[in-house]
Amino acid sequence: MSKRIAYTKPSITELEVTYATDAARHGWGAHCYDYIHRLERGFAAHLDVKHAIATSSCTGALHLGLAALGIGPGDEVILADSNWIASVAPVVHLGAKPVFVDILSDSWCLDPDLVEAAITPRTRAIIAVHLYGSMCDMDRLREIGARHDVAIIEDAAEAIGSAWGGKCAGSMGAFGTFSFHGTKTMTTGEGGMFVTNDSSLFERVTTLSNHGRDASEPRQFFPTVTGYKFKISNIAAAIGCAQIERIDELIARKRAIMASYRQLLGPLSGISLNAEPDGVTNGYWMPSVVFDRATGVTRNMLIEAFQAADIDARVFFWPLSELPMFDARPDNLTAHDVASRAINLPSYHDMDENAQMRVANVIRDLLKA
Repeated sequence: MSKRIAYTKPSITELEVTYATDAARHGWGAHCYDYIHRLERGFAAHLDVKHAIATSSCTGALHLGLAALGIGPGDEVILADSNWIASVAPVVHLGAKPVFVDILSDSWCLDPDLVEAAITPRTRAIIAVHLYGSMCDMDRLREIGARHDVAIIEDAAEAIGSAWGGKCAGSMGAFGTFSFHGTKTMTTGEGGMFVTNDSSLFERVTTLSNHGRDASEPRQFFPTVTGYKFKISNIAAAIGCAQIERIDELIARKRAIMASYRQLLGPLSGISLNAEPDGVTNGYWMPSVVFDRATGVTRNMLIEAFQAADIDARVFFWPLSELPMFDARPDNLTAHDVASRAINLPSYHDMDENAQMRVANVIRDLLKA
């Protein structure tokens, strides 16, 4: 009997176990931040950014950054309709209004023309989510942001290994955020990272992230503002330190898995895969297939077919405007259309050729039906 294929699982070696064990045994008291600071330095160096703050999640990092920018009630924040709830939740929690715009049909990311059309005097930020590793058009978005004096924020939770030209995802906006969830290319189990080249913003986020305690305040346990607690644990950071040492290997493996899918699925007509335009690098966190409308293949058909094959594929993100807590946006036609006929494919680090062949066979069978 064939073994169930997981859609993702982390790559954990003896290096991660060794570092985590050391943190559990010795990382207390005066050493309780050792691995955290080491992870921050290593990740900042990987991205070539000035500052990094390790957090409990990407959601927490995004919340801290938005709060540090002063975003709150009366403000509007633009983001793509095709996204996971984590990208918009901090906007809502801070009292600002999310504005959902449609996506491009190839990258599945923000349509810059629609972004500019959605800007009002209340717009404070644009969140560029690099969906499944695909890059938003950072040249266009940064130009729009500069012209309208609106902050460009990069949610690079899914984009470790992705780049726009020679710039890593997450390194180009006012700030960037990353996820180290157990499903991601690099993991700490749960965790995330805030990064920026803006030193004043870094100082504000540092204060907010530590219960509002300013590093320059001489009085112990004397917060100067009401802050947050989105800190990663030293043990989780220890796992991350091992992962950042292996980051090139982890990224290369994701790209190799995607290359295999292209080889297996490239000859088939009626489908499209993740885009990688000239000058752009896609980290391919989540290989995805969109079936042409003419095939008649739907989300429900895809779910049933993969379940029958004992493969744990996952649906393309539902448009946020379809969720009950937000206003409907039926005019975001591409976001609704793509999600209705797409699926995310398994892509875990140790996935072998036979497992990828089983996945490809499900897609072939659906196209024959």
